[in-house]
Amino acid sequence: MNIVFLSIGSNIGNKTQNLLNAIGFIGDEIGRIEKVSGIYATEPWGLKQQPEFLNMALLVTTQLKAEEVLKKALSIELKMGRVREQKMGARSIDIDILLFNDEIIRQDNLSVPHPFMQQRNFVLMPLNEIAAEIMHPVLKKTIRELLEESSDTSQVNKTTGNLLQQPPSVDINFE
Repeated sequence: MNIVFLSIGSNIGNKTQNLLNAIGFIGDEIGRIEKVSGIYATEPWGLKQQPEFLNMALLVTTQLKAEEVLKKALSIELKMGRVREQKMGARSIDIDILLFNDEIIRQDNLSVPHPFMQQRNFVLMPLNEIAAEIMHPVLKKTIRELLEESSDTSQVNKTTGNLLQQPPSVDINFE
């Protein structure tokens, strides 16, 4: 069984519903959703002239390999109307692989751990909620430590608790 941490975000349409729909597709097509963070309202990162985002983090257990998770995530984005017209532009849904087990993967189309996660509070805050003690396999720091050391000053505010009933906890030690 593989453990994957995903970041999901939306900033157009019914953002909350987009997140819930994505969670449903992820559960159907990628694997069992073990933990979900609350929803965080975040100012756009990178391209500032667009609506604010809603972001979440998920812990999913899956039989799929990292490359297969990526293919499924891209398929879900397409199914949900994601159009890639502008880099960092507005989107109905964005699904990023943050961590996959404790693996380090560097391929043309897939980088795990996500190469910029430690620079983005909209990723770190929800991830810290569900995986504070997980170790970044490259930086050798916990998610909590990365959040504490982050230089990102963008506004990230928790809007709600968990929208979904939390499934039973899963052991996520990589040892």
